[in-house]
Amino acid sequence: MATALRTWSGLITALLNGSDLTMADTSWAMDQVVLGDVSPAQIAGFLIALRAKGETADELLGLASVLRSHATPVRIDGPFVDIVGTGGDRTGAINLSTMAAVVAASTGVTVVKHGGRAASSSAGGSVDLVEQLGVPLDLSAAEAARMAATTGLAYLFAPRFNPALRHAAVVRRELAVPTAFNVLAPLLNPADPQHQLVGVANPRMVPVIAQALCQQGKSALVARGDDGLDKLTTTTFSRLWLIRDGTARETVFDPRGLGLRPTTLPALRGGDAACNARALEALVNGSGSSSIRDVVLLNAAAALTTLDLQTDNFLDQLADCLDQCRAALDSGRTAATLASWIGASH
Repeated sequence: MATALRTWSGLITALLNGSDLTMADTSWAMDQVVLGDVSPAQIAGFLIALRAKGETADELLGLASVLRSHATPVRIDGPFVDIVGTGGDRTGAINLSTMAAVVAASTGVTVVKHGGRAASSSAGGSVDLVEQLGVPLDLSAAEAARMAATTGLAYLFAPRFNPALRHAAVVRRELAVPTAFNVLAPLLNPADPQHQLVGVANPRMVPVIAQALCQQGKSALVARGDDGLDKLTTTTFSRLWLIRDGTARETVFDPRGLGLRPTTLPALRGGDAACNARALEALVNGSGSSSIRDVVLLNAAAALTTLDLQTDNFLDQLADCLDQCRAALDSGRTAATLASWIGASH
C-alpha cells in the first residue's frame, strides 16, 4: 500500500476490499495504537476488518514487531521453551498448556511461559490458575530470570511485560470476539524463546502462525486438534506444522500411534481456577484423571521435541520425549518442580 493511503480510513478500506496489508502498514497502525493517536472505534473497525479479510503472516508480524519493541525484555540463559495457545477454542478444556509446562520443566528443560487474561471468553485461563497457585504476576524481568534459573519455570504476565497491550484492552474486551490480538501471543514472549509449542484454535490461522514463526527463525510445532482443541489432542487426530530452519512441514498425528488411549472432550474439561488447581495437584500426585494425564504428557513431550526438532524422525522423537515426561511425572519430579515453583514465589 502506498504511503499516501496509510491512514485509518485507507487501511480499513483496503481490508474491506479484501487487500492484504504490508508489514509496514500494520506496524504503522500498531504505532498509532501505542501512541494513543487513535479512537476506540478506529481500533475496533481495523481489528474486525482485518479478521473478516483474514490475517496474513506479514500483517501479524508487523503488529508484533511494534509491541515487542515496547516490551520489557527478559534475558534468560540457555535454551528454553514456551508452551502457548491462542485460546478461543470454546472446548472448555482444562489449563493444559500450564500443566504441560510444569511437566516439561520437571524433565530438566527450562520453560518460560507467556500469557494474559482472556479477552474474548468468560472461561478462566492460565493466569487464573497461576494466581490460584499463589505464583505472583508482578515479577520484574530480573525476578523472572531468577525464577527460571532456580525452578526451571517462569510465567511472564503479558500486561506486566507488554504494557502497550493496554491501549487496546478495552476495545478487545467490549468486542468480545477473537481478533488478531488473540493470535499474537505466540509472537510476543519478551524472553524471545527460540523453541515453542504453539496451539492454534482457528484452523485457518494454523498455517499463518506457522509461516510467521518460520519468518522469525524459530524451531517450533504448531498444533490444532481435529476436535477444535488448541493443543495436540488425544480424542482424535491433530494437524501439526513442524518448523525448523525457516521451513514448515505439515503432518497429521494419531495419538494411538504412541499407545495413548482415545478419550472424549468432556473428559478434558476443567472448571474454575480452584478446580483446575486441584486437578494439577492430583496429576502430579498420581491420583488424577488418566485422560488429562495423557493429553498433558503428550503436549509436554511435544514441547521437548522443539529443542532439537527432528522433522524426518518426528514420531520416534516424540515417543522418546513422552517417555521422559512420563518418567518425570511417575518419579515425583513433577510434584517437586511444582512445589519448588510455588515455594520460590513466596
